[in-house]
Formats: sequence, structure tokens, C-alpha cells
Amino acid sequence: MDDRELLRTVPIFSELSDGDVASLAQLLNRRKYPKDGVVFFENEEGDSFFMIVGGRIKVTILGDDGREVILSMLGPGDFFGEMALLDNEPRSASAIAAEESELLSLSRADFQGVATKRSITGALIKVLTARLRKANHQISTLALLDVYGRVARVILDMAREEGRRLKDGRIAFRRATHQEIANRIGTTRETVTRMLKDLERQGLIHVDSKEMIVGPDFEKSFD
Repeated sequence: MDDRELLRTVPIFSELSDGDVASLAQLLNRRKYPKDGVVFFENEEGDSFFMIVGGRIKVTILGDDGREVILSMLGPGDFFGEMALLDNEPRSASAIAAEESELLSLSRADFQGVATKRSITGALIKVLTARLRKANHQISTLALLDVYGRVARVILDMAREEGRRLKDGRIAFRRATHQEIANRIGTTRETVTRMLKDLERQGLIHVDSKEMIVGPDFEKSFD
């Protein structure tokens, strides 16, 4: 899809006129990042919003002990850095390319040129509210569930966010590394490996070289 079509997929811009979208598209900057390339660091000054054309971006923070915690894994069509459009505060997390990625960026100054549009203001509030709800969900998962429950919950979240529903009702999605799952829930890779093997023995998940598949019983058990 071209830049205008990509803008239309972002809720913030979905209700703009064709003319406004065309004008914004001319202001976008396109850049490629290699695997492990840093888009921005936590606490860095932020003045741009990003949309993913291709690849995957992980949004992370570092704990006091230096351990990485993954807040989100984003793919084509997703966007991030939207808080930079509203304030002059530093970045609240780091964004790093999990694989070779291509991004489009829009500066705060260019965004503010159309920010007076009522449709953008309302859409941006909805986006930020949705992100806050997701953050609250993550916090409750970490605070209230044991490690087994946290592993299961993050698998279910990934299935619903990234997966495709098969004809038999199961969900197939990208097989994440055990370290990635561990970094999303604040545990160790070895613990995740044990939990996944147990879930597979119970027949609740199926894992192959590229995908993980969960069935309706898994959804019912850990929803």
C-alpha cells in the first residue's frame, strides 16, 4: 500500500479528508532499520510518530537490574510514539527493530498543522485510552497471576493480537522465542521453556518450527 493508504489504517487519521491525508503523506519520512537497530531510546527527547511498513518493532524498558522487559511487539500497520505528538516529554520506552524493518515517521510540528481537526483529537484520545487499557491489563497480569498463568496469558494475548483463526477454531500465530516471552512477563527463559513443554504435553498448545497454535480449550482455560 502507498503512504496515503497506510495513513488511512491508523485510527488517528482515518477520518481525515482525502486532501488532508494527501498533504500529510507528503510530509512523511521513510527509513529502514537493520535487525537490532534502535529507533529511539527510553528517556530520549521525542518529536516523531512512527508507522510500520514492514518488519517488527519491540517496545521495551530496562529494569533497575538491567533486564529487558518487552511491553509490545508491533508489526506492519501498527504505529507507536504517538505521545510525542502531544507533549515535549522524553520517550517512556525504547523502540528497537526485532528484524529488518521499514518505518514512516511524522514530526510533531507537521502533525500539529492538522491537529486542530476535531476528528484527529477524538481519535487520538481513543488510541491513548486503548493503550492505557492494555497497560492496565499487563500490570494486572504481572501482579495477580503466578508464573504459569503469566506465560499462558501472554501466549493468549499474542494469539489474539497477531494470529489468524483457522477453520477448526484454533488460532495460529508467530512462534516467539522463549526469551521474548520471558522478557514480556519478567521471568527466565528456562521457566518459559518448562511451562511451554507442560502446556504442549496437555495438548493445550502445538508448536512447530514457525508457528504456535492454541485451541478453544486453551482460550477457555486462560481467558
